[in-house]
Amino acid sequence: MSGTKKRIWAVVPVKDTSAAKQRLAPVLPEYLRQALALAMLEDVLAALAEVDGLDGRLLVTTDPAALVLAVRYDCACMAEGADDGHTGAVTAAAWRLAREGRGSMLTLPGDIPLVTAAEIGRVIAAHRPAPAFTIVPSHDERGSNAILMSPPDAVKLRFGEDSFFPHLAAAEARGIAPTVLHLPGIALDIDNAADLAHFARLRSRTRAGRLLAETVKLRAAPEAGESK
Repeated sequence: MSGTKKRIWAVVPVKDTSAAKQRLAPVLPEYLRQALALAMLEDVLAALAEVDGLDGRLLVTTDPAALVLAVRYDCACMAEGADDGHTGAVTAAAWRLAREGRGSMLTLPGDIPLVTAAEIGRVIAAHRPAPAFTIVPSHDERGSNAILMSPPDAVKLRFGEDSFFPHLAAAEARGIAPTVLHLPGIALDIDNAADLAHFARLRSRTRAGRLLAETVKLRAAPEAGESK
């Protein structure tokens, strides 16, 4: 593995989990949305913790529960940009890493519970020498679910539901031929009720998967005193 690849920092932006996943409100109450957000985040951090070739992991957040997980998984934290949305958070981290002379930035969202260390390793292995841009789209090829850039500020990022093709164009505008990987674990982000239903059907043994399975059991259980 090249020296540049060994200087990769992973960045995960985390919003206020107490107000997380509003688009799931029709199917999950607030306390379960927060629990799901934290379970998914822990799945992501656990996968990152198993990856060889990372110099460090950085959470961009002010959320108290996320900060607890950061300590558990030995992640650095920064508050700058945490309240500026996904794009603002990642941009602030990219600037910081570039100022510190880090070689590369890998950014992942906190809502891809099926991500594995092996998939992240494939992203790192496919990454070219700097300047370089590697991307994994969401399952519908609209979102950008993983981006690895060398240097950390090589391309101006702008996340959203239709960010994948604009990110390819932004890399090409900087003279960088993007590397595209399609990886099923990274591709599945849980944004809406359809995503959640699909994820639940997979019955994964992730933290998020076990949480959903237990929730289904509790909801199916008869009320105390109810006849069977």
